[in-house]
Amino acid sequence: QVRLVESGGGLVQAGGSLRLSCAGSRRTFSSNTMGWFRQAPGKEREFVATINWTGLSTYYADSVKGRFTISRDNAKNTVYLQMNSLRPEDTAVYYCAAAPLDGIYYRISEYHYWGQGTQVTVSS
Repeated sequence: QVRLVESGGGLVQAGGSLRLSCAGSRRTFSSNTMGWFRQAPGKEREFVATINWTGLSTYYADSVKGRFTISRDNAKNTVYLQMNSLRPEDTAVYYCAAAPLDGIYYRISEYHYWGQGTQVTVSS
């Protein structure tokens, strides 16, 4: 069964940091690209970051480049999102997702499996 579970969200002041984790089943992680997306209230879900199977290739949305870092530990079937210098506009529900193939993908339609999301709130 495919399953992704996010954790690590919470309330943080602007300028602070959080690290999100996403634990998946072995079937979810096997040779899959992983991505992080977010959805703020009243807005559409948007791409944040992606990492390929080996971890050697990553890609970020311009809005988070230089502040967020995506990484993965395949032995633990876990992908991470380190978020530094957080801003109030980063407030959203963050979702991890798995694409069926290896590569770099940033479109929602390219991801077939999704977690339930974790809330990140950044206060000013």
